[in-house]
Amino acid sequence: MPLRNRLRLLAVSGLALLTVSASLPSAAAGTSHARHPSGGGLSAVIRYTEFGIPHIVAKDYANLGFGNGWAQAADQVCTLADGFVTLRGDRSRYFGPDAAPDGSLSSATKNLSSDLYFRGIRDSGTVEKLLKVPAPMGQSHEVKELERGWAAGYNAWLAQNRITDPACRGADWVRPVTTVDVATRAFALSVLGGQGRGIDGITAAQPPTGTSASPGVPPSEAAHAAQQLLSTQNADMGSNAVAFRGSTTANGRGLLLGNPHYPWQGGRRFWQSQQTIPGELNVAGGSLLGSATVSIGHNSDIAWSHTVATGVTLNLHQLTLDPADPTVYLVDGKPERMVKRTVSVAVKGGPAVTHAQWWTRYGPVVTSLGAGLPLPWTATTAYALNDPNATNLRSSDTGLGFSRARSTADIQAALRRTQGLPWVNTIAADSSGHSFFSQSQVLPRITDELAQRCSTPLGRATYPSSGLAVLDGSKSDCALGSDPDAVQPGIFGPGRMPTVKDVPYVENSNDSAWLTNAAAPLSGFERVFGTVATPRSMRTRGAIEDVSAMAAKGRLTVGDLQDQQYANRAPAGDLAAADLARACAALPGGHAVGSTGAAVDVSAACGVLARWDRKVDTGSRGALLFDRFWRRATAVPAAQLWKVPFSPADPVRTPNTLDTSAPGVLAALADAVAELRAAGIALDAPLGAYQGVVRNGKRIPVGGGTESLGIWNKTEPVWDAAGGGYTEVSAGSSYIQAVGWDGSKCPVARTLLTYSQSSNPTSSHFSDQTELYSGERWVTSRFCEKDIARSPALRVVRVHEHR
Repeated sequence: MPLRNRLRLLAVSGLALLTVSASLPSAAAGTSHARHPSGGGLSAVIRYTEFGIPHIVAKDYANLGFGNGWAQAADQVCTLADGFVTLRGDRSRYFGPDAAPDGSLSSATKNLSSDLYFRGIRDSGTVEKLLKVPAPMGQSHEVKELERGWAAGYNAWLAQNRITDPACRGADWVRPVTTVDVATRAFALSVLGGQGRGIDGITAAQPPTGTSASPGVPPSEAAHAAQQLLSTQNADMGSNAVAFRGSTTANGRGLLLGNPHYPWQGGRRFWQSQQTIPGELNVAGGSLLGSATVSIGHNSDIAWSHTVATGVTLNLHQLTLDPADPTVYLVDGKPERMVKRTVSVAVKGGPAVTHAQWWTRYGPVVTSLGAGLPLPWTATTAYALNDPNATNLRSSDTGLGFSRARSTADIQAALRRTQGLPWVNTIAADSSGHSFFSQSQVLPRITDELAQRCSTPLGRATYPSSGLAVLDGSKSDCALGSDPDAVQPGIFGPGRMPTVKDVPYVENSNDSAWLTNAAAPLSGFERVFGTVATPRSMRTRGAIEDVSAMAAKGRLTVGDLQDQQYANRAPAGDLAAADLARACAALPGGHAVGSTGAAVDVSAACGVLARWDRKVDTGSRGALLFDRFWRRATAVPAAQLWKVPFSPADPVRTPNTLDTSAPGVLAALADAVAELRAAGIALDAPLGAYQGVVRNGKRIPVGGGTESLGIWNKTEPVWDAAGGGYTEVSAGSSYIQAVGWDGSKCPVARTLLTYSQSSNPTSSHFSDQTELYSGERWVTSRFCEKDIARSPALRVVRVHEHR
């Protein structure tokens, strides 16, 4: 940063410190410690602008982390503290063993299994060992300093402020944290798609006694279960993102629209900030809670977003056991004893629970991956889970590399250098007009050749269907091997990653990399990365139609990105509503038979469906009726639902033409009509009257729609007919950004955090951006110093560690 700008920064901060008395966010109002610091220790300046967005300035990485931890605690202390209870393995101690965790840090179904896993990670020193690994395989010094500072900032906020959030006010489980706790959160997010997915099966795994082992499922059923388990279309996280090359824009510079779909509650929320070290770093965006770096964001030259990728981040090794001892497995005929880890967990109102966990050279023994995929440990066979992200703490280094990038080439260089992203794609654009996509993930090095040569009978069923490899663990030549450009053994190197650069657009909506640009399909990657020439989701199809038309139109601006975000077009409605309306009108007597066998008068629905605008705006009439119909209709197999089947030669427009004679289609309409009438909801009610959220007693209408409708602006609402329709949102659009450049050093950026900055209902930033989202409005980014200084809501505080 030029000296003049640094002086301006200091002047603005100093003036604000002298003149603004209410300088802290509402959760910390009334304290004096931070406004009048004394003593040594870490410190930072935090400048709050509209909607409680903090702009954090510090002299180095440790101090920046301090300001970040402080500001996150001010907005999200209860959610963060709850997560740290998870990471310490203390949920059973405080909340009971049978309650369910919020699911943000693993797929464990009960507190006890979550605790047994995370306590095991803690007792074994897993994260401490990873922190000792030098870069590039381990974390950089800068990231370690950020995490050290983050822990200190969080602790300082706890020490200097009272908690007003009723979710944890006065709770004895809100405690200070360590740097290892912060790194463990990064570890948990890294293994979310691997060990985190198998926690129930890892902690339940015990050697068989006699014939006590439960049976498995036939390979065909296992293949289906694995496909359902690993499908990105069934996940609670998704996303859309598109980057446009300069040839499609009004000024020759790049454009990026990022629309990640994440949970609206719990510890996987984003939190928005700007982070600045003068002369070193200046980046704005959304961070996953507890993260010390920006996860999705922009700086003055580059913007990036992520989408959940189709790469399968784990594999199984089928073990051949010693007939005399089921805790001994054979490799090339030689016995190896499993490592037994004994873990004890304190339990509320009862004695501690002690369980053994069993580990092998491949990873932990696991007895299931979800309820549908049992993996029984018998006298002769067991399964071990390999998760390469269990030795990967590099995701923060990737985020820091992006934050410091100045071009899409720098983005690619950061991916190659850090190799830290566990389960997302990267889409980026820069001010010079470049577009970029890469499915650069930390994936087990499962080549198609290896899978063909080493798959067990179970693996021969699961690998083609889902990408889940089950390899013969009794043969050392079935080990994963290494690529020469990989930073750790057993993963693909960056030279194998599906990558597309400098095409008119790159887009992803959680399908594989195949149609990143539909005019230039990408193929030749291994099955573990995803599928090629298979049906795409309705959201992918709709997104490609939209963005390819935008690129063809050209002269694009940030305003066009904003229009796309809120277009709320329902591709499923475009394909099916007219045919359904015609079939409805042709029904004898206007009656259809529902799934219960009862005839339902659906005649009033015919006109509603015909007049529906094929959108899911809050004012769209007929959208709710079609939504409730479509959720049922998609249970009909695709081969029966559509008259024109999928064609790899026309993957965006096929399948199409609703077959209204297919069993279940008109029954779905009858059931939807009966359901709405029973709830007292008019068939032509505007969507927003029955789709919204309640915040502090105020109902806020919400637009958007569910996954199967194909909506870009995805909303996964929670149905409660007795409560008045859709009364909450479980997941959907979260930290949205539309970014471009105009030749100045200030990017043209519009952002929105749909669920708002704070989860504290007493905060003034508990629902303010949610109301913007309801009205399809945006926040104008204040990135440059002049814009921050002009904010009418400017509040400044210098936060400081007391020593």
